[in-house]
Order: sequence, then structure tokens, then C-alpha cells
Amino acid sequence: MHRSYAVIKRHSCENMAIYIAKVTLFVFVGNPDQSWSHPMSQSRQKTSHECLHYTQFDQRDMPVTALAKNYAHGHTTGRHSHPHAQLIYAVRGVMLVGTDQGQWIVPPSRAIWMPAHIEHWVRMIGEVHMRTAYIRPDAAPDLLTSCRVVGVTALLRELLLAAIDVEHPYRADTRDGHLMQLLLDEIKSVQPFSLQLPNPQDSRLVQITQTLSQNPEDSTTVERWAERLNITPKTIHRLFLKETGMTFGQWRQQARLLTALERLAQGEKVLSVALGLGYNSPSAFATMFKRQFGVSPSRFFD
Repeated sequence: MHRSYAVIKRHSCENMAIYIAKVTLFVFVGNPDQSWSHPMSQSRQKTSHECLHYTQFDQRDMPVTALAKNYAHGHTTGRHSHPHAQLIYAVRGVMLVGTDQGQWIVPPSRAIWMPAHIEHWVRMIGEVHMRTAYIRPDAAPDLLTSCRVVGVTALLRELLLAAIDVEHPYRADTRDGHLMQLLLDEIKSVQPFSLQLPNPQDSRLVQITQTLSQNPEDSTTVERWAERLNITPKTIHRLFLKETGMTFGQWRQQARLLTALERLAQGEKVLSVALGLGYNSPSAFATMFKRQFGVSPSRFFD
């Protein structure tokens, strides 16, 4: 009985958040139902975008444009960049995004901010329904200047989904123009999260990070790595801090947690993920996971 009440209460809160987002849209830009359908149907709309290339969106003259695109599990984009900044969000599925600086795991509750002209690639984990906003650099020069995973509020989600239906060109003094400006204002207030695994450049550290990326359960100590590389443990720690902002132990932990997110997104059980990554028990893994992400593994994708 208590469990049922908790589930009902949680869903009520989620519905209220969506309701508030819709009311906000109505107040600022007019009736949102005139140009977009219920959020649950967004994954099926705008199928015309499926046959369009992103270059038809990221080079337009308008301050903000939006694109809907669906991808199959395992699809990987090639390395590419955009002349406009990009907010990459998936209403369904998980994305692994990489640049020369590092990798980020992006669940449906998050998005990733990609500045203009940064080469990147995206790998889809599960079927991914991507919804992207392209922002002309001069439209908001004070936005983030580096790749960051950011939170997605109920309002930001609804604005992004509504922006997909906006036809171009639009005027700034119209409903569509107001909607796009409100979307831009909401993007300016996003909160970044630590879901990055930075890549070092030092060849000795690359040997370590490549091993840990391929085998995140590896428990080789920093002392043992120092012997293999003919350097001191202190040097390893110093280089890690200098090039990644993390200690050796912190980097390995982050690699394990991001691998855990990828496996959980594919439906693997918490017990299997915990033991597969070298944790002594599911509770030890859950404690570390919650300390890093603020929620338990079973709730992360809610």
C-alpha cells in the first residue's frame, strides 16, 4: 500500500511538472497545443526530418533551429562539427558522446551542450530519439564554452519539443519567435553535471586509461602501474591531476561508473553490473553510484 502511494505520488509530481511547463508556454508564447502534440507522441512526429541532413538545420540564418532524428541501437555518427552550437537531447535511449577531450554518457534526463566547431561523434545505446537545438553563436555569446552534460527541466524539454514544429523563417515578434527566445533563455540557465571521462595526452597515462576503458574491472594498483611504466606513483598522480583534473583512483572510478550507466541502459541487472565492474557487492556499487549521481542505479533512468 505504501509502495503504491509512493508511485502515485511520484507520477503526480511528474505530471504537475509537465503541466507547469505547458502553462508557462501558454503564458509566454500562446496555446502550445496549436503547434505540437502531447509529449508522449513526440517520438512519432516530424518523420519528415528523417530524410533531412543536419546541414539543412545547423547552417540557417535564424538564431535557433531544432531537428528531430531517430537512430537505431548501435548507430555511430562519424566525426563531425557544426558552425552553430548544439544542445543534444534524447527523449528516448542513451547517447555516448566523444571528442578529443573526453567522453560523456547522456541519459534521457540529461542533454549535452556542444559548442560550435568542436569535432565530436555520437554512439547510440538503445533506440535513440534525438531532439537537437542549434544555436547561432552570436545569438547567445555567453553560453558554455566547453562540452558539458546538463540537466533538462520539464520546461526545457517541452520547449525543445515544441521548437521542432517551428517553420522557418520565423520573425522575432511572432509566437514562434517568442518560443525560440524562451528556449534560448532556458538553455542559459542549465546546470552542468559531472558525467565526463576526460582523455589525457601523456603517452604513459594513455596506456593506463586505454586499459581501464577496455577493462573497467581492472584492479591494478597505481604502484604496479608505476613499476610497469618505470615512474613513481607520485608522478602518476601528478600527471592525472594535471591532464584530467582527477587522481588515478577518481579517473578509474569515473570510468567504471560511466560503463555502468551504459550497461544499465541496455537493461543489464544491477547485480550483474556491480560484480562485472569489480565491486564486492551490489550495495557497495549502489553507494558509490548514489554518491556520484545523487540517485540509486535503479532510479537513474526514471
